[in-house]
Amino acid sequence: MVTITQVSDGLTKQKALKDCILGAIDIGTNSIHMVVVQINAQIPSFSIIAKEKDTVRLGDRHLETGNLTEEAINRSLAALKRCKHLAESLKADQIIAVATSATREAPNGQEFLRRIETELGIFVDLISGQEEARRIYLGVLSGMDFGGKVHAMIDIGGGSTEIVLGDSKEARFLSSTKIGAVRLTQDFIHSDPLNDQEFIALQAYIRGMLERPVEEFKNALNEGEKPIFVGTSGTAETIALIHYTQHQQVEPLTLNGYQIPLKDIEAILNQLITMNYAQRATLAGMSERRAEIIIAGVIILVEAMKMLNIQYLTICERALREGVIVDWMLQHGYIEDRLAFQGEVRPRNIYKIAHKYQVDLPHAEKIADFALNIFDSIKNQLHFWGDIEREYLWSATILHNSGLYISHSAHHKHSYYLIRNAELLGFSEIEIELIAQIARYHRKSKPKRKHETYACLSDHHRRMIKQLSAILRLAIALDRRQIGAIKSLECKYDNEYRQLHLHLTPTQPNDDCALELWNLDYKKPIFEQEFQVKVLTTLHKP
Repeated sequence: MVTITQVSDGLTKQKALKDCILGAIDIGTNSIHMVVVQINAQIPSFSIIAKEKDTVRLGDRHLETGNLTEEAINRSLAALKRCKHLAESLKADQIIAVATSATREAPNGQEFLRRIETELGIFVDLISGQEEARRIYLGVLSGMDFGGKVHAMIDIGGGSTEIVLGDSKEARFLSSTKIGAVRLTQDFIHSDPLNDQEFIALQAYIRGMLERPVEEFKNALNEGEKPIFVGTSGTAETIALIHYTQHQQVEPLTLNGYQIPLKDIEAILNQLITMNYAQRATLAGMSERRAEIIIAGVIILVEAMKMLNIQYLTICERALREGVIVDWMLQHGYIEDRLAFQGEVRPRNIYKIAHKYQVDLPHAEKIADFALNIFDSIKNQLHFWGDIEREYLWSATILHNSGLYISHSAHHKHSYYLIRNAELLGFSEIEIELIAQIARYHRKSKPKRKHETYACLSDHHRRMIKQLSAILRLAIALDRRQIGAIKSLECKYDNEYRQLHLHLTPTQPNDDCALELWNLDYKKPIFEQEFQVKVLTTLHKP
């Protein structure tokens, strides 16, 4: 339990925050999504326990009245009942739900929400398009670190498309436009494969609908700014899966941070419009229900990127339902500053995984201090890595012993597996691989070409892993007894004799640190071989 202090009208009061389990439901035009999360009040962060999705096509409304059909309502109620049972089985403390475009626009939308509350006991917040955009933005901020750079995002839903522009201070522009994959498929696509006339009509309609938000988006940009452009939800994720499998022949462990050029998205669109439904449904990464509406969604994406003059799309796996969680955390005091929260996405998620696998954090942080000290001391002398590689080293150091959660035997290999398959938000797939590899080689064998996951990396990445893991080995030796025996470390490199001097100061004056010194001698050959230096150690008594 964490206690925070709130100040209001000059009065100070204590508010106790507890870890809790929360279910968040997004009732969309195409699908109903739920995520169940464990909220850690201490970090603060949340870990996803379970996900549920059901394609209910709530947007298949009555053509004359615009009402939600009884069939769609019944499908939705059945899906929501399953969501509720799952959340309750996971002992969720609360279920929060929002409804968007289809319910918002239907004349009988409020009646639908009353039925949900009466029959299932779930209160649903009917949010506006602007509010939907804001919460999608919060969801993305919880999963990506933009490093203070200007960023934009697009979320193509079944009934609407949200476009957001933000920076390190604020959301500059939020928009919601009534174009979505389900809505446009119903209104414009009546042939299979899509014929030229329908394609031209659909393309022209999308451009017309996007004209105003695109103009306002551009007006919110400062001269010379080129935002990182992020895509969320079904259309973007499906395109990413298709692209990845076409280029790599396998599905990725995570799509977070995966980047696709506009020209490749256009090539996929050209491929899709020549195919009929049955052919589209056979594509790797394509579900049968997504195959019905994918063309309209991709045309929206392509036209938006062209009109905004954006050349690359970066995928984020978090969206509205995660934004609902973040909004709840903001409202209940778990997060005080959403921008500070966003700026710490990467380190916060490293700590979240460390907490999950019961890492000894004081020990890990002590080693991380030593590792970064060595890294900084020999930078531009023995290596030329920068801030991003420094972050990889810190991340790997904090998590290098996570494999102990499984077993001490071969725990370095267990650490690799756990990191590789962890929900490390804010990092791309290759970054997670690099962090996992650095951690994996903190002991036992040094990196070798016969190790399959290492061998398939580029020369640049293999060199990085070899050098950073060698630094990590030295740092680990400096806290061999895990009691903080070494108070401080000073590194000095002698270029003439190619010697690295480690000057150590013990925490206790009478401690000879014999085990640390022995372990340094045992661990240093790999470092010496990698950097072509001699490591010399001196213990200074205070």
